[in-house]
Amino acid sequence: MNGLNLHKKLEENTGLLIFGILFVSAIGGLVQIIPSLNDESLSTPTVNTRVYDAVELTGRDIYIREGCHVCHSQQIRPLVAEVERYGPYSRAGEFAYDRPFLWGSKRTGPDLHRVGGKYTDIWHEVHLLNPRSVVPESIMPAYPWLFERTASQAGNIEKKMKALKTLGHPYTAEEIANASLALEGLREIDALVRYLQMLGSSYDENMDEIEMEGM
Repeated sequence: MNGLNLHKKLEENTGLLIFGILFVSAIGGLVQIIPSLNDESLSTPTVNTRVYDAVELTGRDIYIREGCHVCHSQQIRPLVAEVERYGPYSRAGEFAYDRPFLWGSKRTGPDLHRVGGKYTDIWHEVHLLNPRSVVPESIMPAYPWLFERTASQAGNIEKKMKALKTLGHPYTAEEIANASLALEGLREIDALVRYLQMLGSSYDENMDEIEMEGM
């Protein structure tokens, strides 16, 4: 009966109920977050993982701006069905230079973490201009404005790279100084396709062998 009375009090007292929910949620969050802070594998890049160059970084910003991450995840889980469909499962170190992470929480469209090199540049351009011309059942909207805007319109690339450098991304002063030059003559579609084509490129088959040896 005491348990029922306590439960009744919680239901009748909104403030106490909110406090209880926040308290329990905080404990659950700490249990998940604290171990991650001490796991070096989450912040240590894999062998082939590198920072995005100026064009790829711009393409990534466009990807985020257009909401592509809302319908497409970038996280292949170590499940047989996912690996067979999308490719090798994602490793934490492959996202060492991703700010913010684009793992996603749903898949209206397929996962894109291993899409790099799967299709040609022309395929991606046609797909973004008219998705149903290459995937008849697609419900993805078209993005014709990407073909009209210049890549430099996507934002100040030097400021972005300087900010990321302060967070530990190993950009050189020369790379930052030449960032705008790298975008000259490029359209937003060009930058976005460059970004898509490098997704998953840091994967190395040796990862599987190293992991097997460590087990």
